[in-house]
Amino acid sequence: MLEDNVTIFLNRPRNILFYLGIWLRPAIHVTLYVIYAVTVMLSQYSFVLFEFIYIAQAWGDMDAVTEASFLLFTQASVCYKVTRFLINKKNLVVLLDLMEKEVFQPQNKKHERFLLDQSGMVKRLCLFFLCSALTTCTLWGLMPIVDSTEGQRIFPFLIWMPVGPNESPQYELGYFYQMMAIYISAFLFIAVDSVALSMIMFGCAQLEIIMDKVEQIQPVPMSGKLKKEERDLRIEDNYALFVRCLKHHQAVIRFIETVEDTYHANIFFQLSGSVAIICIIGLRITATTPGSVQFISMLNYMVTMLSQLFLYCWCGNELTIRSEILREVMYLSPWHEQSNRFRRLLWIAMERMKRPIIFKAGHYIPLSRPTFVAILRSSYSYFAVINQTRNKEK
Repeated sequence: MLEDNVTIFLNRPRNILFYLGIWLRPAIHVTLYVIYAVTVMLSQYSFVLFEFIYIAQAWGDMDAVTEASFLLFTQASVCYKVTRFLINKKNLVVLLDLMEKEVFQPQNKKHERFLLDQSGMVKRLCLFFLCSALTTCTLWGLMPIVDSTEGQRIFPFLIWMPVGPNESPQYELGYFYQMMAIYISAFLFIAVDSVALSMIMFGCAQLEIIMDKVEQIQPVPMSGKLKKEERDLRIEDNYALFVRCLKHHQAVIRFIETVEDTYHANIFFQLSGSVAIICIIGLRITATTPGSVQFISMLNYMVTMLSQLFLYCWCGNELTIRSEILREVMYLSPWHEQSNRFRRLLWIAMERMKRPIIFKAGHYIPLSRPTFVAILRSSYSYFAVINQTRNKEK
C-alpha cells in the first residue's frame, strides 16, 4: 500500500530535523525535546559568534578574513533558515495538512507512480547534496592531521575559541566542538532545504496528475456512433471531470503560494548569500596549494554550494514548465466536441494559465535556470574584481 504523501516526500528531512530537535514537538517529553533543540541551536549561534570575534581580531589581513568569511556566511545562513523554520511551524502544520487533502490523493497506480517518481528524483538530488556536504566536513576534519606543520596542533576552522590548541584536553574539546557543530550544520542545511524542495516537487507531481486527468476527457463524435442519451451523459461526465481538474489546479496554486509565503525569505537569503560564498570560495581555491587536503575540501565545498543553488533553480524551473505544459494539454483536449459551458470554462482557465506558476524567492527572484546562470555570472564578476584588487596589493 502506498504511504501517505508527507511520508513519501518528507520522510528523510522529517527524520533528520526530528533527531536534531527542530521538527514539530512530540506528544511526550516535550520539555526535554525543547532543551535539546535549544542546545543544538546554541552550538550554531555560538559558532557564528566565534567567527565574528575572529574576523574582528584578524581585520586587515585579507587572506585570514576571506578564509573565515565563507564559513561565516554559511553558518549565518544555517542559523537564519533554521530560526525562520522554527518561527513558521504553524505554516508547516498547514502545509502538511494540505498535502493530505483528498484532492491531492492518487486515484490509480499511474498517479502513484507520478508521486513516487518526483519524490525519488528530489530525494536522489538531495542525497547527492548531503553526501557532498558531509564529505566536505570530513575533509575539514582531516586538515589538522594532514596539514599540520612541525607537529603544531591546529583546529579545523579559523575561529576564536575560549580554549587553545596547545594543551590537552582543551584541544580535544575544541576539536570536538567544531566538528560537532559543523556536522549538525550540514544536516540542518540539507534538511531545511529539502522540506521546501520536496514540497515544490510535490506540486510538480500534482500537475502531472492533473494532466493525466485532462487526457481522460473523452471525445464526443457527432456521428451516429453514440445515442443522444449516451452523448449527453458523456458530455456531462467530461464537464464534471474538467471541473475537478480545475479545482485540483486551484488547490495546487494555493499550496505553492503557501509554500512560497513560508520559505521565500529562506530561499532569498540563500540565493543572495550564494553570490558571496561562491566568490569567497573561488578566492580561497586560488590561494591554496593544488592537490592539498584544503584545496580538495574547498573544491568539494564549491560543488556543494553550486548543487544547492542548482537544486532550488531546477525545482522551480520544473514547476513552471509543468504549469505551461498543462495549458497545452488542456488545449489539445477534444474541447470542440463538448458543451458550450465546457468551452467557456476552458477559455477562462486558459486565460488564467497564461500566467504560469512561478516560485519566487523573496517574492521577487524567480527560481529558474536563467536565475542560476545569473547568480554564477554575478559571483564570477565579484570574484574577478576582488582577485584583481588582491593581486595589485601583492
